[in-house]
Amino acid sequence: MSPIRVLMVDDHALFRRGVAGLLAASSDFDVVGEAGDGLQGLEMARKLMPDLILMDISMPGLDGIETTRRIKAEMPYVRIVVLTASDGDHHLFDAIKAGAQGYLLKKIDPQTLYNTLRGAVQGEAAVSRFMATRILEEFARLARQASPPSPAPRPATSLTAREKEVLELVARGRSNKEIASAFGTAENTVKNQLKNILEKLQLENRVQAAMYAVREGLVEGPPNPEGPPQRR
Repeated sequence: MSPIRVLMVDDHALFRRGVAGLLAASSDFDVVGEAGDGLQGLEMARKLMPDLILMDISMPGLDGIETTRRIKAEMPYVRIVVLTASDGDHHLFDAIKAGAQGYLLKKIDPQTLYNTLRGAVQGEAAVSRFMATRILEEFARLARQASPPSPAPRPATSLTAREKEVLELVARGRSNKEIASAFGTAENTVKNQLKNILEKLQLENRVQAAMYAVREGLVEGPPNPEGPPQRR
């Protein structure tokens, strides 16, 4: 399997090169370029066509949110994961709305970074469970503001019963491995089910799927990503 081609976009050269060195130590990653600001990152993305971009937020000139928005408009297949020191809700939500595949804090440990980025390239949301909870809570709040509560959730009629169960666990922050364990099935089966869910609902990734589940009332009770999945 070919290494994941990574572009680093961060205005702090020491941090950028440190992360690039960490990724280069793993055979799974190939750091193909480093950019010191958003405009340079946009130009290098066009030239290098990376698989994955690690994007800072606060940069001179074009910030990471707008850079993400422009890159996704031109190259929607590129996975962009924000890697930042900011844990503010407004940056988190703006990044996801701009098309970022995930949002990680710079204090993340190297092994977790490796695993999360590998998952991001496979279509998984690159967010911690803490961040996933904040996303779900915000979209639940927006859904309550948009319309009065209904006595029963609106069903996603195009989905099978099992696909709805998978979608609920995705919304609760479960990984493919955890969902497979909950249902006693293979992880590849879950990947195929999630692919079908995204195609049926015309969504791009797990984050959007989780947002959809909250908005449509498919998640019963408050999000609880820390609890164990229940076998059904």
